[in-house]
Amino acid sequence: MEEKTIASKYTEQHLANERTYLAWVRTAIAIIGIGFLAISLHFNTEIETSYISDTIAVIMSIGSVITGMIMMIFSTINYFRKLKQINSQKFSPSRFLITNITILTIVITFLFLLYTIM
Repeated sequence: MEEKTIASKYTEQHLANERTYLAWVRTAIAIIGIGFLAISLHFNTEIETSYISDTIAVIMSIGSVITGMIMMIFSTINYFRKLKQINSQKFSPSRFLITNITILTIVITFLFLLYTIM
């Protein structure tokens, strides 16, 4: 009889870990896309805007791209950390990733709201 490897014992957990990672990647790509879309729409409209509005649009766009990149980096780190934790049966939730991405997303949302008001 073949002996199972450590990874194959926890196939369901590893697949769930991969699905979670891919969800983070999709979210990061969407946030980066929103950043590019925001800056593109802002500067391609024929409506005259103020310097403050231009600045907020640029900051919001750069912030979205940086947030997406940070999300990809930390989700990749988190994926490999969870991989080791699953195999060693020592799971711990990732508070750091959730907290920081939430804060960055709130900041970008605030900038978007500020932009729409101006």
